Amino acid sequence: MPLSPADDPGHPRHPAEAAARATGLAALDRVVTGCRACPRLVDWREEAARTKRRAYQDWDYWARPIPGFGPPDAPLVLVGLAPAAHGANRTGRIFTGDPSGDLLYAALYELGLANRPESVRYGDGLELYGVRITDPVRCAPPDNRPTTAERDTCRPWITRELELLRPTVRTVVALGGFAWQALLPAVAAAGWQLPRPRPAFGHAAHVTLPATDGGAALQLYGCYHVSPRNTNTGRLTTEMLRALLRTAATSAGLTPAPANPAPANPAAHPNG
Repeated sequence: MPLSPADDPGHPRHPAEAAARATGLAALDRVVTGCRACPRLVDWREEAARTKRRAYQDWDYWARPIPGFGPPDAPLVLVGLAPAAHGANRTGRIFTGDPSGDLLYAALYELGLANRPESVRYGDGLELYGVRITDPVRCAPPDNRPTTAERDTCRPWITRELELLRPTVRTVVALGGFAWQALLPAVAAAGWQLPRPRPAFGHAAHVTLPATDGGAALQLYGCYHVSPRNTNTGRLTTEMLRALLRTAATSAGLTPAPANPAPANPAAHPNG
């Protein structure tokens, strides 16, 4: 019996092979949506789409892996954990359809990095300015907890994404400790040097990673995840999130809106 994509890294549909063949971010975003390399995650994302939540009975769930979102020349990249079963797995867009995304997109809008504060679903007209958002695990995991094997199987997608972003990316923000740990081997594989010992995660943690080829260094920041658990307990406040994103955006060469901006002209975006 031939091996499945989950069992064989040499299978043409395995992330290790499929991601490497993508010649641009649009191609990568397209091919990742067909990934079925992790049987447990495939079963869970599809089961969530069949059973649905009462509030979403009229929705036709996306129920596929979630691609990154944002322009292909973004200098700032935000990295989360994995899609929520009834959030991005339903709406088709990362950090969309749950409280975490509501907070994140509102903060980006207030900083002038998005054209509106709400993210409803894939294809709703939302635009990001100079920012791309992605996850190290592309399918919704049970209890929001991917296994180590699932994280590692999925890693080629984010590694290739970072490789394709290398001409422009200057700063990456890890939203949570899982994202930080998942990012370290990915950024190393994409062409940046990790210090020894490896840097520890923390809110506002910051490390500069030199490029292995002498190109632009990468600024890596840590931020507590925008989960309800963190925000409801006050571990992460809206002010803390805005301040961290403002610092990260500035380090990436973007011009975030000031803390107390005057009414803005919606047609004028310095990061457009």
